Amino acid sequence: MSENKFKIRPSSSKSREATAGNGGGLFAVLERRIRLESYFEEGFPVQYLPKILFVLALGILYISNTHYAEKTVRGINAIQAEVEDLRADYTTLKADLMFSSKQSEVARKVNDYGLQESLTPPYKIVVQKGEY
Repeated sequence: MSENKFKIRPSSSKSREATAGNGGGLFAVLERRIRLESYFEEGFPVQYLPKILFVLALGILYISNTHYAEKTVRGINAIQAEVEDLRADYTTLKADLMFSSKQSEVARKVNDYGLQESLTPPYKIVVQKGEY
């Protein structure tokens, strides 16, 4: 049986540029445009480190602020839904209380205890200041 043998193609900058030129994707196009290798030929440029760290800190702050805002919006939506449910419960309970406190309903409920509605109207007792 024959064995599988891998062919190793020599990697050259011309073959890489040819691959990037044939489409190669977004990152290949960015690599050709920006040419970051030229900045790192002599080592890492330390003079840009504070600016890079500042931009990274701003990016992290921006991302965390976005997450916090989205979390707050979700919380507000949940509380608004709860308020709507409580408002519906309040309206229902208020309507039930108004119905059960009507004179005819009270008379019907106390009729089971032997109490009856008075047929004579109430009268007003007037007391004058000097007569008690």
